[in-house]
Amino acid sequence: MNDQARPQGARRPRPPKPHRRPVKDPVRILAFDALRAVDERDAYANLVLPPLLRKARENDGFDDRDAALATELVYGTLRRQGTYDAIIAACVDRPLREVDPPVLDVLALGAHQLLGTRIPTHAAVSASVELARVVLGDGRAKFVNAVLRKISRDDLETWIQRVAPPYDEDPEDHLAVVHSHPRWIVSALWDALGGPRAGIEELLAADNERPGVTLVARPGRAAPAELLELDAAEPGRWSPYAVRMADGGEPGAVPAVREGRAGVQDEGSQLVALALAGAPLDGPDSRWLDGCAGPGGKAALLAALAAERGASLLAAEKQPHRAGLVARALAGNPGPYQVVTADGTRPPWRPGSFDRVLVDVPCSGLGALRRRPESRWRRRPEDVEGFATLQRSLLREALKAVRVGGVVGYATCSPHLAETRIVVDDVLRGRGGEAPAGAEWIDARPLMPDLPGLGDGPDVQLWPHRHGTDAMYLALLRRTA
Repeated sequence: MNDQARPQGARRPRPPKPHRRPVKDPVRILAFDALRAVDERDAYANLVLPPLLRKARENDGFDDRDAALATELVYGTLRRQGTYDAIIAACVDRPLREVDPPVLDVLALGAHQLLGTRIPTHAAVSASVELARVVLGDGRAKFVNAVLRKISRDDLETWIQRVAPPYDEDPEDHLAVVHSHPRWIVSALWDALGGPRAGIEELLAADNERPGVTLVARPGRAAPAELLELDAAEPGRWSPYAVRMADGGEPGAVPAVREGRAGVQDEGSQLVALALAGAPLDGPDSRWLDGCAGPGGKAALLAALAAERGASLLAAEKQPHRAGLVARALAGNPGPYQVVTADGTRPPWRPGSFDRVLVDVPCSGLGALRRRPESRWRRRPEDVEGFATLQRSLLREALKAVRVGGVVGYATCSPHLAETRIVVDDVLRGRGGEAPAGAEWIDARPLMPDLPGLGDGPDVQLWPHRHGTDAMYLALLRRTA
């Protein structure tokens, strides 16, 4: 219709809006890609994120601030996933299981920016909606926009008061929502820790803190003084070989780490190796065994300590690729050592061959939730039961491998009672149809003399909130017959 034919008072029709391409944000796209890898491939963020960041530095010009933001978005979202899921569920009109996982990842990233960072509200919403347009399409972006605008109306504390059940009615479920842990893990940790509410809340909160990077100077190859020359480095709290790096430090850039003279190792792991090496022993002290050596951190420290005494270490690992990691960690050790691919439940060595034996057994990993926050959402109670037979078998064989009078260290990165003291008690008492082991407890606490809060012994349980370490467990046993 031309202007002459247009009825008087009629409006000119508006031209259609030009299609706007979504703005690509490399930082948030990288964070989304990392979360998808964790969800789709059961990958671990600490393995997925570093190569993504290296590629982004090369191709997208990432600087340290970009890398820090991407890291915070990934780890922060994973740590608080349970809390954010409860909040998102209150803002959608369907069960979360009916929301596509990629959409949930974008919503969780947006929720973390809104509730867990200092990013301004309008920036958090708009950036998340743009991310949704890029990776999900315009239709789903509208859904993301609507949900995030609801979430943005209140702060985290207000949302938690709304979605968490009252503590007096259901304390475990309350803590599960507030501190973003599955309920069964809250229950297991509380049983292991004992004590009042304050203790379990401190532990759960510590699980949600970003752990620092701790290095170990391997004796005879590097001195802590060399590592302390790094910018903002400081001595570890407990281990004489530990050095803590400043936040944001890149271990791979440290010459001693690149050369294998030092490594990345939590102080809890260092303390386990040091306690085994320091346990009192009568008779010869020349042959040591690490029966579950992969990926090699404890084996490298043990081998270095053994070399100082003229002893040798045999490092055994069942999985060939992990045995390769052990060999790499031990390369250049100043004393004799050997790395073999062997199953500790069907060992190739003769009984009574060793003076000291360590078995750091496979476990649920509940002691390292700070470092692998996604583990809490993957593990199930039946996983703990699944490890039980293997853990008992490895401990029995370790006690056979050591000579009478020798020492065995049973270690695990889990505080779950079913993986710690119950395993040791069952083996020592012969529960499950096996003959009782001819062994006795050694009090491990004097071998960690500076640490507070080690309990009644004779075993030791370390805690993130008390000791700043992973929740490592150690029982020391002496073979008596």
